[in-house]
Amino acid sequence: MARALYIHWPFCLAKCPYCDFNSHVRDGVDHALWQSALLADMRFEAQIADTGPLTSVFFGGGTPSLMPPALVESLLAEAQRLWGFDPQIEITLEANPSSVEAENFESLALAGVNRVSLGLQALDDEALRFLGRLHDVNEGQDALDLAQRHFGRVSFDLIYARPGQTPDEWEAELRRALSFGTEHLSLYQLTIEPGTRFATLVREGKLTPLDDDRAADVFRLTREITAAAGLPAYEISNHAKAGEESRHNLTYWRYQDYCGIGPGAHGRRAGLATVRHRKPENWLAAVERQANGIAEARSIKPSEQASEALLMGLRLEEGIEPAVLSERLGVERDQLFNARKLALYEQQGLVWRAANRIGVTGEGMPLLDALLGEIVSDELVSA
Repeated sequence: MARALYIHWPFCLAKCPYCDFNSHVRDGVDHALWQSALLADMRFEAQIADTGPLTSVFFGGGTPSLMPPALVESLLAEAQRLWGFDPQIEITLEANPSSVEAENFESLALAGVNRVSLGLQALDDEALRFLGRLHDVNEGQDALDLAQRHFGRVSFDLIYARPGQTPDEWEAELRRALSFGTEHLSLYQLTIEPGTRFATLVREGKLTPLDDDRAADVFRLTREITAAAGLPAYEISNHAKAGEESRHNLTYWRYQDYCGIGPGAHGRRAGLATVRHRKPENWLAAVERQANGIAEARSIKPSEQASEALLMGLRLEEGIEPAVLSERLGVERDQLFNARKLALYEQQGLVWRAANRIGVTGEGMPLLDALLGEIVSDELVSA
């Protein structure tokens, strides 16, 4: 049952450092054309997944905070007409902390956006330069102040465990972040992904990532500080006051259906995985040809759905409910986990079982990827 809608806006600022969509930078965007195409893509999804009302709408992608507010308002009005809106609907927009984008905040709030996720990344100018960000700390602070003035709910993200960053420095930065008073924080340890600039620096000996023990120590420190401040972790990297969790992201983590529209958008609905054409021109041509931008709609086997549900659900502090998952996906409960290894890691304090639920403990979360490879049933993985 699709209760969430993801809208992908592909356009970025020139030389945008925040994503890999620089090929999507365009001059003179025809907003009327894009409005028409996005509405057509949305109407197609509503025909397939007309289960409303929507509990969340999320604007992501390139630089959605530069979308014309009139376009945002039009898309939200059509979504409400097609699905209806839950009384507590969350309407989130991703934004970068540039003054150009912040100028749009008031109009976007009036258009219906009620939550902003702001990409601050760091509260240190040198770290921001290392991360390739264009804004400085003051500009980020100004954007956050403006966001808090116009939106009822504001979140921002930080990257920690950066090269040379000591636990004391991170603690000071985190406490400063908490002093800003937002009720949601996304806190990510710096990871080295293959093919990135960071991976090249590691290979050249110019960057030394934290070793596993130090990374685990900083992870525990982060959880202790946020919990004491009233923003406990509800997901491996996300912290919030009770009731302020990201409702849209919970849709993903709880493996619930959602519709995705716009270039490059992914969706999960009715046992299908949908992928839209990534290039804007190809997506527009597809919408004109077939009234939607879908490049692929693939049926997902129950075993694959179960695997995805475990990978997502065990990121959450609440864990998963095996009986419910089994019934929902038609996979036998004893096919979900390797019982012997599950018991072993429970004894070691890395996994918990309570009532009808299973989850990963705070000690186990830094080892989550390795744990999943151990406790997810071999039968499920090979199915």
